[in-house]
Amino acid sequence: MVTILWHVKLLPQLNFYKSRLLSESWLVYLADKMTNDVLSKIDDKKRNFLIQALSVLGGIGTLFTLKPFITSWLPNPEVAARNESITVDLSNLKPGQKMTVTWHGKPIWIIRRTPSQLAQLHQLNNQLRDPQSLVPQQPTYARNIYRSLNPNYLVLVGICTHLGCVPHFITDASLTKKRGAGLHCPCHGSDFDMAGRVFKGAPAPINLEVPPYKLIGKHTLVIGEENV
Repeated sequence: MVTILWHVKLLPQLNFYKSRLLSESWLVYLADKMTNDVLSKIDDKKRNFLIQALSVLGGIGTLFTLKPFITSWLPNPEVAARNESITVDLSNLKPGQKMTVTWHGKPIWIIRRTPSQLAQLHQLNNQLRDPQSLVPQQPTYARNIYRSLNPNYLVLVGICTHLGCVPHFITDASLTKKRGAGLHCPCHGSDFDMAGRVFKGAPAPINLEVPPYKLIGKHTLVIGEENV
C-alpha cells in the first residue's frame, strides 16, 4: 500500500521538485558564469585603461624631463630675432618721399631727403636738444649731422621717444613752426628735424632711434645688419 502511494502520489511530486531544482541550479550556474564573464571583461577594460593612462602620463613626464635638454639645443629666440634682417629696394623712392617697412614689429621709415632738406640741417643746431647725437640712439657710423650712412637717405624707427606714438612726416613748413620739413608727433606735440633730432621744449627727451643697417650699392638697404 505504501509502495503504491509512493509511486502514485509522492514520486511525481518529488520528480517535479527535482526537475525544478535542477533547472534553477542551471539558471544559477548560467547567471554566475555570465556575471563572471562580464566582470572579467570589465576588469580587462579597466586594466587596459589604466595601462594606457599610465603610458600617457609616463610620456608626459618624460617630455617635461627632457624639455630643458631639448630647449638647450634650440636657438635663443631673442638672439634669433636680433639676427633677423630685411632687404629693401630703394630704386623707386623719389626725393622727398617716405616709405615704411616693418622690422621686429616696428615701423621703419626710409626718407629720401631733398637737397633743401639736407641744407636746413646745418641751420638748426641751436634749436635742438641733442644736435651732436651724443645720446646713443644711433649706431656709431650714423653719429653725424645727417644721422645716416648716405646723406640722401634717412632711416629711422618711426616711434616717438616720448610715449611711443607714431609721428607724422610733415613737408609743409607752416606746420612745423617754419622750421622746414620735419616729423611731428600728434599725441603730445614733439617735433623732430629731418635727421630725427628732437627740438628743445618737446616732451620727447631724446632723438628718434636709428636702427642698424647697411647699404649695398646705390639702391639696396639691409635693415638689421651692421655696416662694417
